[in-house]
Amino acid sequence: MTEDKLLYTGKAKNVYQAQQDDEVLIVYKDQATALNGKKKEILPGKGTLDCQISQLVFNYLIKNGIKTHLVENLSDHKQLVKKTDVFPLEVVLRNITSGSLVRKFQVEEGQRLAEPIIEFYYKSDALDDPFINESQIHALKIADKTELEFIKKMTLKINELLKPFFDQVGFDLVDFKLEYGKYNNEIILVDEFSPDNCRLWNKKDHHSMDKDVFRKHKGDLVETYQAVLQRLQDK
Repeated sequence: MTEDKLLYTGKAKNVYQAQQDDEVLIVYKDQATALNGKKKEILPGKGTLDCQISQLVFNYLIKNGIKTHLVENLSDHKQLVKKTDVFPLEVVLRNITSGSLVRKFQVEEGQRLAEPIIEFYYKSDALDDPFINESQIHALKIADKTELEFIKKMTLKINELLKPFFDQVGFDLVDFKLEYGKYNNEIILVDEFSPDNCRLWNKKDHHSMDKDVFRKHKGDLVETYQAVLQRLQDK
């Protein structure tokens, strides 16, 4: 599998056209970013950890009936995936108060929500990924009502699968970000699931096991991700 035709370069991954027209190659980078790319650092080994953690999570979701873009891992930092028409939306689900929810509403951090919160953000680096509501999504023809209802239902199902998945290895799943795309007119889960796009806390002490250690200078990101991978591999 060669890396000849670059289709997209992002903060954490490069995407190349694969041999099959309906597939692409994702190559994970060792770059860590925060504050929508304003803070950057190269951390050797990070891309491999993201790729391997994401594969474990996606394989678990696939076994439990969630359709995803993952075809197979080609190496420790490369994945072959289905080419999709991606919705320009970041879908955020929150189980516990943290991050921007605390900053916006001045609520206490670490409070378990009575029911999950789902938020949508318009995916645009130029606009700094602004919050977008359902009416705006419909009006801008980003997704219709049926598509959005399916995305919300799927996000809630993924949450119910992943909470016990991480609980078994001693983590609270605080919140996470998902992306979706269309493949053969069917909505499927795309992108990745790693500590780059979720918050994981140790259940005993609420210590961050995710990208917050990089955002907030709370520890070594590569060592943290390695610990997450080790727990998931040992489960």
